[in-house]
Formats: sequence, C-alpha cells, structure tokens
Amino acid sequence: MLVETIDALSILSNGIYLDCTFGRGGHSKEILKLLDSEGRLIALDKDLDAINEGKKIKDKRFEIHHCAFSEMDKILKKKNIKKLDGILMDLGISSPQVDEAKRGFSFKSNAFLDMRMDQSKGITAAEVLNTYKEKDLVDILRNFGEEKFAKKIVKAIIKYRENEGPIKKTLELAELIKNTVPIKNSKKDPSTKTFQALRIYVNKEIEELENALPIAFKSLKPKGRLVVISFHSLEDRIVKNYTKLQMKTDFISKKIPIKLSEIKLAPFKIVQKMIIPNLEEIKQNPRSRSEKLRVIEKVMEAK
Repeated sequence: MLVETIDALSILSNGIYLDCTFGRGGHSKEILKLLDSEGRLIALDKDLDAINEGKKIKDKRFEIHHCAFSEMDKILKKKNIKKLDGILMDLGISSPQVDEAKRGFSFKSNAFLDMRMDQSKGITAAEVLNTYKEKDLVDILRNFGEEKFAKKIVKAIIKYRENEGPIKKTLELAELIKNTVPIKNSKKDPSTKTFQALRIYVNKEIEELENALPIAFKSLKPKGRLVVISFHSLEDRIVKNYTKLQMKTDFISKKIPIKLSEIKLAPFKIVQKMIIPNLEEIKQNPRSRSEKLRVIEKVMEAK
C-alpha cells in the first residue's frame, strides 16, 4: 500500500517529516520525491543493515539515525526541530529481515535463533527460550502471540531443554512445535504465533509502540498527520485505543446555552477509515494480507 501510505501523509513540499522505520527506504524515497529544497526528512531504524542502506542516499534534505522510534524526541531535540508535518510508523518486521536467513526471524530456513532487530545489543530469542522459566514463556506466547497452545508448546520446550539440551536453531524450534501442536486445515504454519511472540518480546515492540505514540502525537504540528501501518491485532489495538483516548471530548447537550469556544474539543481526528490492501495487492504481495493503515490528523494543540 505504498501509494495509499504516501497519499495519507498529505505531503507539503516544504514540510518536515519523520520515517520511524526506514527499512530499505521504500517510503522515504517516495517522500523525498515530493519535497522541495526546503523540505526535510528524518529517518530512524534500529537495524544497522537499514542504517547502512540509508547512508547510500546522498541528499542534503535527508538524514538517518540508528535508534528506536520511541527515542524520536531525543533526535528532534538534537536537531532543534520543534514540530513535524507528518510521521510514518511502519510497524513489525521488514521483508529483508525475514528473507535474510541468518537473522533468525523465519521458520522457513535454518539459522541461529537471534531475532534482534538491533543486533548490537539485547537478548536473543535463543536466550529467552533456554533460560526463562515455564510460566514466563507461557506468558510471552499468550500475550504476544495469542497462542492458544502456549502451555503445550512450552512444556515441550522445557522437556526438550532437559533431555536434548538448548534450542539454538529456527528449524529445531519449528519442528518441535510441529510435533506438538495439532495441525488442522490451516493456511498458517503452526510455528507462526510462537515466532511472532518471541520476536515481539525480544525487540520490545509493544513497549516501544506504547512509548512512541504519545511522543508522536505531541510532536505533530496542527494539521500534521500520523500514519501507522500495523500487521497484527496487538499493534492495531494499541493504535486504535490510544487514538480513541486522544479524541475524547466533553459532551454538551444542544439544550445547554454555551459558546462553542467554551467546549473542550478533541485535538485529533481520524482522517479516513482504516485502509486494508485489495485482493490484487495481496496476490502480488501475500505478506500484505494482514496490513492495516490508520491515519490521524492533529487539529490543535491539546490543552
């Protein structure tokens, strides 16, 4: 949904924009096409491969920083940028991260269970699997993967750890899950939810999103837009609920004689209904099937 995403930002040619997840630069490159010499684009990413890709863009209007997007306020302060015309958050994992086997995100190729987006720090998925207690692992699979067989999978993991040793490889874990979970006529691999849960936990994705949303809302200019692309219900629910919270206003009966200026209005509005990919796009890019795009516009500064 590249076209829909860029359209949703409603780019001003001289505006200042933030791409919170550069990835391989697909969105950033399109934004730059719409900016004039006065426009600016700042990109962020935790993945050093993405940073190296971003450094290939030789454009004085563009800069990229290695950090989590929940730290966007530090970058804006450092650059003396007070407000933004638009912010883009493309959540979750990027296609290159999935496709690069050695990163350990995919159960379709064999690699070390790393799963860190920022490989310069943090705990790996293998460390989580092999050192965490049974209850903690169950909580991770339930909370971040919504896995109904969490307890059964974790018991199999604990048994494997005791009898065979640590689980270090992606296919090792995938095979264990396949032999544990009853397989029905599902299009999804039985490992999908466990791999998702581990990735989200290792990268603190939910925590980062919850921390970033208030900063993003605060960082927008009036008429500035926040565009969020999510790929699973956990992310989308957080965005939807936080947006609802920001749009709360005082209800005043029409019968009460009060001036409009005295009513507390919501500082944000939803610009359009949630956008999902059409069948043609899903056919061309099956990974986009769970994609959801939400667009929120700042009406005024919150009082």
